Amino acid sequence: MRCPFCRSESTKVVDSRYNRDANATRRRRACETCERRFTTYERVEALLPVVVKRDDRRDPFDREKIRNGVARACEKRPVPVAAIDALVDDVERDFAGRGDREVNSTEIGEAVMLRLRDLDGVAYVRFASVYRDFRDVGEFMQELNQFLHHGKGTPE
Repeated sequence: MRCPFCRSESTKVVDSRYNRDANATRRRRACETCERRFTTYERVEALLPVVVKRDDRRDPFDREKIRNGVARACEKRPVPVAAIDALVDDVERDFAGRGDREVNSTEIGEAVMLRLRDLDGVAYVRFASVYRDFRDVGEFMQELNQFLHHGKGTPE
C-alpha cells in the first residue's frame, strides 16, 4: 500500500477491523518512511451490473454517483452520514446480489427513492425532483401528493 502523504510503498498494518454492515475491512496503517498514519477500507469486489442509461449508454455501476446524489438531496438535513452510507451500501448490495449483468438506471433511481422516502421526506422530494426531471409545477405537485398520501405524512 502506498502512503498518501509521501508516496512511499513501505507501510505496515497497525490495526484491522471487519465492518459487517459495509462488507469491508478497515485497516489502520502507518508509513515506515514518514511515520504518518492513514486508514484504508478493503471491500470484496462484487460483480456489479452495467448500468443502462436512458439514452442506451452503458456505464459501470458507480456507488459514488449514488452517494453524491443522495448526499446532495440530504444537504442541510438532519441525516447522519452513516445513514447515507448505509443507504448506498443497501442499494449496492441489492443490485450486486441480483446477478443481473445489466440494470436500467431507472431501477436504481427508484430503489434510492424508496429508501429515501423512509429516511427523510425533504431529501426524498429533492431527489425525486431531480431524478424525475419534472417539466412543470403540476408534475412536481402530483409527486408530492403521492408522497403525502403514501402513509409517510408530511415532509419533515
